Amino acid sequence: MIAVLLNPTAGGSKTSDLPRTLEASFAAAGAPAKVIVLDSPASTAGAVRRALDAGATIVVAAGGDGTVSAVAAAMLDSHVPLGVLPLGTLNHFAKDLGLPVDLEQAVAVVAAGRTIRVDLGEVNGRVFINNSSIGIYPDIVVERESLRGRGYRKWIAFAIATGRVLHRFPGVVVRVHSDRHVETFRTPFLFVGNNEYQVEGISIGRRVRLDQGSVYAYVAPRLRARDLPKLGASALLGRATRNPSLRAFATDELEVSTPGRRMLRVALDGEVTHMATPLRYRVRRAAMEVMAPLTSAAT
Repeated sequence: MIAVLLNPTAGGSKTSDLPRTLEASFAAAGAPAKVIVLDSPASTAGAVRRALDAGATIVVAAGGDGTVSAVAAAMLDSHVPLGVLPLGTLNHFAKDLGLPVDLEQAVAVVAAGRTIRVDLGEVNGRVFINNSSIGIYPDIVVERESLRGRGYRKWIAFAIATGRVLHRFPGVVVRVHSDRHVETFRTPFLFVGNNEYQVEGISIGRRVRLDQGSVYAYVAPRLRARDLPKLGASALLGRATRNPSLRAFATDELEVSTPGRRMLRVALDGEVTHMATPLRYRVRRAAMEVMAPLTSAAT
């Protein structure tokens, strides 16, 4: 049985006939599926458990990166493969996996039955499929959601929030302890990727591989928050790796603490939570079996 866990509001969609459309698509592909509409993000873990208890042989996350991340976390150690239907706004994981964004083609990938194994990141016991960060980004997300609560559209809210936070954010002092060195510095952000991210050119923000077996840390200890747009422009022009303000390193494990602070805002695949320090990051190698096209980021 294929169980499809659908976030009905992914990407801003509220199409009432989407469950029927998905079931018809899977039936046409020769792989009948049952679509389960998620009531809320908090209901995801329970829905996954019920699907697995009912004998699901594939569990499909139909939504954006937040939905995929929540389903993957609930499926960990289940030995059941994860399918992905990219219905979100950005769909980073699906794109890095090489999945088509066209819904019918993505269904065909699941129906074809090809799987690969990919790494997961983990921080303080919470897994993530894409990345985690502290510093400016979680603050932007919190400000964005506050603006959306007052009626602003998502991208307008994001632009306003970014401008406000860039202007006032003082940076964060972090002590970073990896398997290679220990260092303390102030930075606008600490970004930890599940495998290596491209940091310049037209492929900025993408991953070539999902099975390198490392977490990658990115920091900018020489920059103030208001200087980040210049770094972004440099990255788009293909000059980020020559910019001494940006540093990156790979590691199996990473411990992050902040002097005088016991709790931190932490972003996990775009969702913000609070975590006690120190933050202990690690890679879970080949931890998830995923339905994938013939050419993917882990092959």
